[in-house]
Amino acid sequence: MAKGHRSQIKKERNIATQEKRPHATAKYVGIPATKAKIVLDQIKGKDVVTAAAMLNYSPRYASEIIAKVLKSAMANAENNLGMDVSKLYVEEVSADQGPTMKRIRPRAQGRAYRILKRSCHISIILNER
Repeated sequence: MAKGHRSQIKKERNIATQEKRPHATAKYVGIPATKAKIVLDQIKGKDVVTAAAMLNYSPRYASEIIAKVLKSAMANAENNLGMDVSKLYVEEVSADQGPTMKRIRPRAQGRAYRILKRSCHISIILNER
C-alpha cells in the first residue's frame, strides 16, 4: 500500500515531474508552424541577448511573436527560478502544429476553393551555461 492520501501522492508526483528549466509557451498563434520554425532555428543555441537582438532585426512576422515568448521565458527564469539572465541561452525550441481554420474562397463558375489558416504552439526552453 502507498503511504498518504491519493491527492498527496499525486501532488508529490507532479512536483517531481515538473520542469526545472525556465520555459514559456504561446498557444494558438496565427502563423503556420513551418514559418515559425525558420525563425526558431536561427536562435537555437544562442545566448538570450544575441537571440533577442536577432529577433528584433529579423524582417519576418514570426520574429515578433517569438520575441515575446523569449522575453517571457527570460522573465520566468529571473523571477520564478532566481537565475541570472546574462548566463542564459536558448536550449530547446519547438513550433508544434495547432488547429487549422478552414475557410472558403469563391471562385469562377460557382466553384469554391478551400483556404487553410494554420496555427501553431511555440515553446522556448532556456538553461544556464
